[in-house]
Amino acid sequence: MNNIDPEILAKANEWLEGNYDEETKKAIREMMENNPQELVESFYKELEFGTGGLRGIMGVGPNRMNKYTVGAATQGYANYLKKNFPGKELLSVAIAHDSRNNSRYFAEVTANVFSANGFKVYLFEDLRPTPELSFAIRHLGCQGGVVITASHNPKEYNGYKAYWEDGGQLISPHDKNVIEEVKKIKDISEVKFHGDPDLINIIGEEVDNVYLEKIKSLSLSPDAIQRQKDFKIVYTPLHGTGITLVPKALKMFGFEEVHIVEEQAVADGNFPTVKSPNPEEPSALEMAINKAKNINADLDMATDPDADRVGIAVRNGDDFILLNGNQAASLLIYYLLTKWKENGKLKGKEFIVKTIVTTELLADIADKYNVEHFDVLTGFKYIADIIKRFEGKKTFIGGGEESYGYLVGDFVRDKDAVISCAMIAETAAWANDKGVGLLELLKDIYLEFGFYKESLISVVKKGKSGAEEIQKMMSDFRTNPPVELAGSKVVVIKDYQSSISKNVITGEESTIDLPESNVLQFFTEDGSKVSVRPSGTEPKIKFYFGVKGELKDKSEYDRVNAELENKIKNIITDLGL
Repeated sequence: MNNIDPEILAKANEWLEGNYDEETKKAIREMMENNPQELVESFYKELEFGTGGLRGIMGVGPNRMNKYTVGAATQGYANYLKKNFPGKELLSVAIAHDSRNNSRYFAEVTANVFSANGFKVYLFEDLRPTPELSFAIRHLGCQGGVVITASHNPKEYNGYKAYWEDGGQLISPHDKNVIEEVKKIKDISEVKFHGDPDLINIIGEEVDNVYLEKIKSLSLSPDAIQRQKDFKIVYTPLHGTGITLVPKALKMFGFEEVHIVEEQAVADGNFPTVKSPNPEEPSALEMAINKAKNINADLDMATDPDADRVGIAVRNGDDFILLNGNQAASLLIYYLLTKWKENGKLKGKEFIVKTIVTTELLADIADKYNVEHFDVLTGFKYIADIIKRFEGKKTFIGGGEESYGYLVGDFVRDKDAVISCAMIAETAAWANDKGVGLLELLKDIYLEFGFYKESLISVVKKGKSGAEEIQKMMSDFRTNPPVELAGSKVVVIKDYQSSISKNVITGEESTIDLPESNVLQFFTEDGSKVSVRPSGTEPKIKFYFGVKGELKDKSEYDRVNAELENKIKNIITDLGL
């Protein structure tokens, strides 16, 4: 106990002496006596909104997800909404949750606090995908919304994503201002936990049906699907919310051979059949791939617990190959722009959006079709902000980020795996109708635009000491940036924290017209791109690698792929990782 920072002890004692339940106080005393390190981790800071909102390990303390941190976040958010909509007689919010442990409980806590503050609350009857919450906010005319989810994090985590009236997650200044409102709450007694049942409205199928009809309207090749209706798809929701709507969406599109991984169709916050419910992890798709092999399917899809991201595996002869987020995004955008042109829908005011760490191949595809493209910071809330900015002036076709999140159409303002599963399946059916699989289509794209290859390394640094290590790594890269990577000179350095892009060769500097963010990018003479950023939602620092080669013939695919793989390895070595 003597080694614990006095400020941390003082914060813990505040909880012991405050208006908290006895179970919480008992857990704090237990940590004080037997687990001082856990006490430090639970009390050394407060959870803050990052790129994905509020997210943390479930437990007691201000740095944990519990009734009180959820309640305080909701009270602060309610106070902020009231300030922003002063003339509105009855403010309203929508609330949804995923399949995680305590998600329903936290959703009900959130509903109670909002209703106790005089808000009309639309609470989904049971688990629902995060993107449907985004849709419901606009559909129901709400001023805000909340979904309880920790996305693809391990089972110990839960989270709280806050949304604005446009259906997008909070961005600056709203995110920071909500935190300021939360900080103003000096005593937990200021949080109104006792809800008003008369203000809580349970919603469900009636919203599902409108949402699904909107998704159906996105279809660009119903004729191809009709010819390919027996195209076999294997789908797994990984114990999450996707099971509620993804199979229905696929059926509405016309797919008659959709096979569910039944063992993973049961909603379970312990995610018993996977090491991690993250579709970025190859192991998450193992059961789906085995099922696909057994039934001779053509496409595998897996959604994360809150169904905003999707991972896919495609047939490669008798086997299956996993596609990364950049490859899936490239296939989807290529299909969308090709069909928009074929269907005579391109009028000159269309655009796509990608994040700065996502493949530059998307920009090349957009250029071919004279479709405008925008780069934004990591986090889908920034894509939503671009859609809002040009609403009524330009038409958003689609967009995405390398972390398996995509969106088609503008009636949702967050990444949407329900839409993505339907549109990726349509892309595959369209390709199959032309006699090629998705892997062959991807090779065709590389032949036309160049072979783009991307990779990602995440270095995990847990706890308070880990956060300090990550900050030191970023500081070191700023002080001593790499001069050369894989034998190619670094020619441009972009620092999104200082908003300066510098040409290392000429010394010329220009301003980056994006919000400040703790991100560094290094561009080399031969076209490679390296991005470095601490995660906004997890205790890790991420390194994104993008390299490019030339593919002259499909027969050279394996050779060029190996060369690019080797180049990425050399870059990693040069960075000392």
